[in-house]
Formats: sequence, C-alpha cells, structure tokens
Amino acid sequence: MAEFDLIVIGSGPGGYVAAIRASQLGQKVAIVERENLGGICLNWGCIPTKALLKSGEKYESLSHLKDYGLSADKVGFDFDAIIARSRGVAKQLNQGVGFLMKKNKIEVIEGDARLEKGGAAPKVVIKLKDGKSRNVEAKAVMLAVGARARALPQIGLEADDDKIWAYREALAPKKLPKSFVVIGSGAIGLEFASFYRALGSEVTVVEAVDRIMPVEDEEISKAAQKAFEKRGIKFKVGAKVTKVSKTASGVKVEIEVGGKAESLEAEVCISAVGITANTDGIGLEALGVELDRGHIKTDSHCLTNVKGLYAIGDCAGAPWLAHKASHEGIHAAEHIAGFKSPNVHSPIAGCTYTTPQVASVGVTEQAAKADKREVKVGRFPFKVNGKAIASGETEGFVKTIFDAKTGALIGAHMIGAEVTEMIQGYVTAITMEATEEDVMGTVYPHPTMSEAMHEAALDAYGRVIHI
Repeated sequence: MAEFDLIVIGSGPGGYVAAIRASQLGQKVAIVERENLGGICLNWGCIPTKALLKSGEKYESLSHLKDYGLSADKVGFDFDAIIARSRGVAKQLNQGVGFLMKKNKIEVIEGDARLEKGGAAPKVVIKLKDGKSRNVEAKAVMLAVGARARALPQIGLEADDDKIWAYREALAPKKLPKSFVVIGSGAIGLEFASFYRALGSEVTVVEAVDRIMPVEDEEISKAAQKAFEKRGIKFKVGAKVTKVSKTASGVKVEIEVGGKAESLEAEVCISAVGITANTDGIGLEALGVELDRGHIKTDSHCLTNVKGLYAIGDCAGAPWLAHKASHEGIHAAEHIAGFKSPNVHSPIAGCTYTTPQVASVGVTEQAAKADKREVKVGRFPFKVNGKAIASGETEGFVKTIFDAKTGALIGAHMIGAEVTEMIQGYVTAITMEATEEDVMGTVYPHPTMSEAMHEAALDAYGRVIHI
C-alpha cells in the first residue's frame, strides 16, 4: 500500500503550491527538497532579484527629486546592506513556505530524490541529508525539479564565484563591480543590467539576435532598448559570443558582429543565456520518460508517458515562469484528486522588472501577421495619461492587438511604470475571451495609468479620446 497519495519532488512555486492544493483536497502529501523550501524562484530568483531592483529603483529616483520639488543631501547607498536586505526577504519567504507545509500537514523530506520503477507510480528513493536512504511510494509522483543556469563551457562561459557569474553569484556578490558585460537580453540579463546600472556600474549587454528582448513584440523591444540606452546601458545586438576568458583585471568577451571581430572587457561577466532543465540524474532514462530537448513531455493534465508520473514548471518546458509552474501544479494536483479543474493552457503573461518595466500576454503583432491573421492594433502613450503625468512616469505605452474578424483580444504589450501590475487586466480579458466591445465597455477608474489600457483598445477601432 502506498505511503502517500502524492509525492512532490521540488518545493519551488510549482511544487509547494501543488502540495498545498493536494492537501486541501484530502490527499496525504510529502514534498522532497534537496536545498531550500521555495526553490530557486524564492531563494535565488524571482523574489530576491525584485528586492535588489527595488533598491536600485529607489536610489535612481533620488536623482530626480527636484522634479517633484524635493531635495536631499548626502545621497548614497550601502551595497552590503542592499544585498543583505535581498537575502533577508528570501529568508522570510522561505520560512513562510515552511509554515505553510506544517499548516497543511505536508511532510517535508530533505534530500536528493531519484525515481525507480514502482507500482501505481514510480518509487522515490531519497538520499537524506544524514547520508541515509529512504524509499517512499505514492499513488502519484509530481516532478517540480525546475532548471538551472545554462553553461557554455566550450566558449568559457561557465559560472564561478570570481569573474563569471550566473544568477546566484549576481544576487550575492562580495563587492560592487565597476563594470559588467551581460550576455543575454532576456528578463534575467536585463534585470541584472538594470540593477547594477542603477548603482552606477558600466553595463554592456550582448544579444545574439538583431534586437533585445526577442520574445517581446518588436515595437516594445525597440522602445525598451531606447529607454535602457537613455539610462546608460550599452548594447551589442546581432553579436555572436566566441570566447569568454579571464584577465588579470576581470574578463574579456570576444564577439563577432556582422562578420567582424570585437572584444569587450569588464570586471565581471554575467551569463544569462538561458536555462537547462534539472532532468538529469533522477532516473528518467531507466523509466523511459519522454523528453524534448531535455524537457519532460506532458499531456494537457501535466501527465508524462509513465503511469502516475506528472511534471510541471520549468522542467516541463516553456514558458519558464513561476506563475506558469504554480498554475500547472494546481491543475495537476486537482487532476490527481479527481477534482474538476480549469484549462491548464490559460494565457501566461511575461513580466520584466527593469526600469521601465515590460509586460505582455498573447501574440505579438509579428506573430499574428506571420499566421496571416487580420488584426486591428491600438496604442496609447503614457505621456498623455493624467496619472502618469502627475506621477512623473510618462515613459512608455500600451499596445493592444485584436482579431479583426472576431473582435477577440489576442495580444497586449506594455512598457512603462508598474505595467507588470497592470497586465493582469488583459490576462483576465483574454482568459474570458473578451472582445473589443468588452474591453471598450469596461469602466476604468480615473485617474489611473490603467486608463491607457482602455484608450489603447479604443485606438484600435479609431475611437481613442485623448490623442
């Protein structure tokens, strides 16, 4: 007889949330974690980076005090205190997850898990922290093992504690470097670029394709590069990194741009070239689990091709986002318990917490046209939004994309202050299959920056009011 109804391997935002939901549904649950409750996101990713970015944003805003009729003397920062605050935030939330596990009567097993053939689901063999081994069985097993920073040792791009950093090293450095080369212009690379630039470091971002933030709408990525350059961040786009090497004073990054060789030098290189799923060394091959480029293949209920084995979050493929992992985890837990659950393939928003912020959901204009979809596109700039003007946050705009035939909202893209909070309005609209009539017929409170969301929809149909 199985010891548990569900064993979750990995306690990140997908795993621990799935465990809680399963417990709520009357399941007996265990969660296996080899490092810290909360996983990478809470301890070394989403949360501590936002703490750093907030410190950088606050410090940078001090240089604009006179715009608000304010002044301050001896403005400065304590770098060690900034890092300590970030680590403290992560610790607080880590302890919060521990509390939630106890509250929901979820057994936490600390150790490394490996799968072996079992009955209703694979057997889980755990190497405990004290060196002993424990075998546990359940009616279902859920893999929420996440991913790690991708390394490219063939060109010397492999993180260490010294001069070549991935996200862990960039989150807890011993001192503030004066200069950086950041390889990769996705959310991780640009967020670190934004933070360190706010504190005065010289930052150059290298991107392999011909524009930064390549997953975003092209119009947004162009506006973002212009905004970041205004803050002093430099870019090398369409640049292939051929070699990264350490020097006496830092690092040397050799690149090719348009067939010409160039070299960049800095104190530190931050690698943000993607992730690798943590699917190696846990017994998947022996079980015959199907993979796709290192990620676990699943069906619409997050079930793998192996009976009783589910996979969610980063290890199960893109988008590699915490909220996607949580959504999948809840859906899978409900499916296991026989509870009717909403569609796991709901629209997932992407958020980048730079200055300015970028947020999006649904298709880009380029993708829609590539699919030969006739679209209506609307835009509205924050520079004519009353709340934005009053707040001194006029940079950026909102862009909406509607299907011209059905009127369905199919994409929304934003750049500006706090757009990562605003995007959820459009996520809800797309989830509920809203049309232009629904969005335009919604009353938006005044004065708010969200009024730009309304105006962008009006603009798509030639009804914009304030421009």
